[in-house]
Amino acid sequence: MRASMQDLFDNNDMTGLAEAIKSGDVSAKEVLEFSLDRLDERNPAVNAVISERREEARNEVSGGLPEGPLHGVPFVIKDLGMDVAGLPSTNGSRLFADAVAEKDSTLVERYREAGLVVIGKTNTPEFGKNASTEPALFGPTRNPYALDRSPGGSSGGTAVAVAVGIVPGGHASDGGGSIRIPASACGLVGLKPSRGRTPTAPARTLFSSPMSVHHALTRSVRDTALLLDLSAGPTVGDPYVILAPKRPYIEEVGADPGRLRIGLSNTLPDGTPVDPECSAVTTSVAGLLEELGHDVTEGAPNFPLDALTAGLSVLMGIPMTIEVDERLEALNRAIRDDDLEPMARMIYDRAKSESATNVVKALQELERAAQVIGAFFVDHDLLLTPTMARPAAPLGLLDTANPMSIWEHSAGYSGLTSPFNSSGQPAISLPMGHDSAGVPIGVQLVGAFGREDLLIRVASQLEVARPWSIAPVWPPVPA
Repeated sequence: MRASMQDLFDNNDMTGLAEAIKSGDVSAKEVLEFSLDRLDERNPAVNAVISERREEARNEVSGGLPEGPLHGVPFVIKDLGMDVAGLPSTNGSRLFADAVAEKDSTLVERYREAGLVVIGKTNTPEFGKNASTEPALFGPTRNPYALDRSPGGSSGGTAVAVAVGIVPGGHASDGGGSIRIPASACGLVGLKPSRGRTPTAPARTLFSSPMSVHHALTRSVRDTALLLDLSAGPTVGDPYVILAPKRPYIEEVGADPGRLRIGLSNTLPDGTPVDPECSAVTTSVAGLLEELGHDVTEGAPNFPLDALTAGLSVLMGIPMTIEVDERLEALNRAIRDDDLEPMARMIYDRAKSESATNVVKALQELERAAQVIGAFFVDHDLLLTPTMARPAAPLGLLDTANPMSIWEHSAGYSGLTSPFNSSGQPAISLPMGHDSAGVPIGVQLVGAFGREDLLIRVASQLEVARPWSIAPVWPPVPA
């Protein structure tokens, strides 16, 4: 039974595993116990899952799960901006180390309604302010393709939990590339939906933190599409509602995208060329898209660097600062030197001095960035770029104890992803190659606002034309 369970777990995505449970080939209880065994076996080497709910998950399975389309599939939640009742909500920060959630966030409720079994929460850098997952609170998460390399951030814990086969998919969020960067570094599919597509309630983000959006990291395009169907849609009190898709996203998998106009760029927004290994993979995918009948020409949006900088410098710090202050108020004390890592403390101190005028100006600049970048998608259907301008970073390079190191190196890892958090557009990273050391390299496809449907069509087309392995990476590759 154990060998066949291993084959079932390793050779299927979330959809395939759910189908096996529904057909009676295996029970939800057996799947859960295998996932928990994997957690025991594999997590110590990579440090992906940082809090667990074993008995609660067992009780949910034995008590009868909702008969949703992913009934019985184990799942993890990123420990940032998303609550799971009874588990800590640390945001990767020592200040929140003992903050325990009393109820589920709306998105977690929707995951449960789909039949998913939440087994724990995953590691993240402090407040997600890093393209690598190396918080002081829990220590670094390691990339199983090379244990001395970063899995990316800030959803690095979820990415590694999926990559080593603890779970077949997991929740992630993206405020500057935090879904797409780990997808690239760990060989997964990572879609950042359009602004407002998925709920964040009870967290307040649609006005106060407009660059961040939640979704998932998966092994397959169909899982990404299905999860979006199961989780998308407004909640009561949302200040604005994005236009709903014309049909379920799962129906876009395998649908003909037509002949598309695709721009190709192998440079950062400031014109700096990307690493040759990243460029080679992206150029190869461009050739494949041409073989599939699309028109690919070199070109990129006119990135308004001043507007993008305003969004990063102000809007990435203010929401975190409000959260820190609310926590300090609840603790009835002032901030201490060891509450925050140096990077977060620098952001906090700077944000405390920002004026209301600067905050509103930053919001206006965000809107201007969307207008300028969006103009490119009048004459183009998609944009193709590397996900990251460099292969996955060595652990320690993006060091939050040394903020200057972050500023010096971060563009190589988030420079191609963060503009589309400012514009609010959907973007997907696909695992289309590897570097010379065998670590995955992803390519990014960006669509016009609200066009997740088109991204899913083309992503599934590439998945068929050049399939990637969904098998877990185990044992991990030594440093």
